[in-house]
Amino acid sequence: MDSAMGKENSMGTQKMSKLLLLTGIPLMLSLFINSLYNFVDSMFISRVSEEALTALSLAAPVQMLVSALGLGNAVGLNAVISRALGRKGAGEVRRAADASIFIALCSSIWIAIMGLLIVKPYFSWQAGGNEVIEEYGVAYLTVCMLFSFGQMGQWVFDRFVIASGRSGLFLFTLSAASITNLILDPVFIFGWFGLPEMGTLGAAAATVIGQTVGMAAGIFINRRWNREIPFGFTIRPDMQSVKTILKVGIPSTLVQVLTSFVGIMLNSILLAFSATAVAVYGICTRIYGICSVGVHGVNNGLIPVVAYNYGAYKTERISSAVKWAMVYGALFYLVFFAALELFPASVLQIFEVSEHMLEIGAPALRILGLSWFLAIPGLVVAAGLQGLSMGMGSMAITMVRQAILPLAFALSLKGFGNQNLIWVSFILAELAGIPLAFYLWKRGTSQIASPTVYKVQEVCNS
Repeated sequence: MDSAMGKENSMGTQKMSKLLLLTGIPLMLSLFINSLYNFVDSMFISRVSEEALTALSLAAPVQMLVSALGLGNAVGLNAVISRALGRKGAGEVRRAADASIFIALCSSIWIAIMGLLIVKPYFSWQAGGNEVIEEYGVAYLTVCMLFSFGQMGQWVFDRFVIASGRSGLFLFTLSAASITNLILDPVFIFGWFGLPEMGTLGAAAATVIGQTVGMAAGIFINRRWNREIPFGFTIRPDMQSVKTILKVGIPSTLVQVLTSFVGIMLNSILLAFSATAVAVYGICTRIYGICSVGVHGVNNGLIPVVAYNYGAYKTERISSAVKWAMVYGALFYLVFFAALELFPASVLQIFEVSEHMLEIGAPALRILGLSWFLAIPGLVVAAGLQGLSMGMGSMAITMVRQAILPLAFALSLKGFGNQNLIWVSFILAELAGIPLAFYLWKRGTSQIASPTVYKVQEVCNS
């Protein structure tokens, strides 16, 4: 371990334009595979019924609440471990790794309890009295929440390899989960090979089994090939490490929690137009998961690069990393952007949508496609601030552009009676969020000009 810590990691030496591609491309592939979870679930479920598809759309904000706990743990873990690697702090790395596993276990227990308590009341409220939608939704979401331990564990072990700069290993852990889900989805949903047809319950079963397989693959790969980050399980973790991870990660958790509540409110607004509008919004979020793999892959690679160079006091590399992330994020999205603007109907037909859904969905996809392009600066800057352990700045950017402003604009424009204006709310939110992102990045980087400032920050944070 000591020898591993004594050798300079490539994140501190390699040319930045090349480094971000080397770290980002494997993550893009992994995120593409991972995004197929919800995309394929929706694609198969759309062949069951529109009510089943609407149920998955209504379940999405609650699933975002669930993943918020894993995301917060992962963001905190990623920044803390990468910074410790930059400092060559072997003991700090081990304590952070063990603490993150403990947090993941506690999160899965809490999610299971909440699943038993809130799922039925939630769908009784959101389904608008449609018992078929409620039945589909309860079956799907209950299973996903009761067996979330695979998802929580996968967040941790994936981030171990990302934090150490071994993004290629992340491809294998996530692929194991997603391929399992892809294989099992049609088997369980449609009842192949003599199994009963389970519909949304089958989609949920395929998802949680895939997540558990991904967690097991992550454990094996980290034990075998990522010796730079040792780990173990303990019910008595180092509480300072727990606090440090949570301090960095809680802002991201809060943002995602707020975003999920915004999703619930937006579904309520759209339901006033029609249940079909809710289903369209759900389809668009699945499409976004595929289209955004470029910028999110770059950002996932950006966080440990920034954190490592922050720990190593290489401030010039931090600015270079963010600039290249902006360029790559835009380039990787352009192909998807063109498809969404030119052929929205063809994209939507993947889900075998009705003529009514196509009429609503085509303009929605064009408008949202533009908003996703405008989101790139805010996404990159928020990721860069996470790497600097400036979680509050990252939280502010994300809350404004993903939660506060979209809901505020949607509520303001709802009264015009045109559902296309609800989609325009996202464009307006992103336009307002860009200057805020650049302002917070400039203010944040002004605080890291020298090793002396780093040390003052460490004293203040301790």
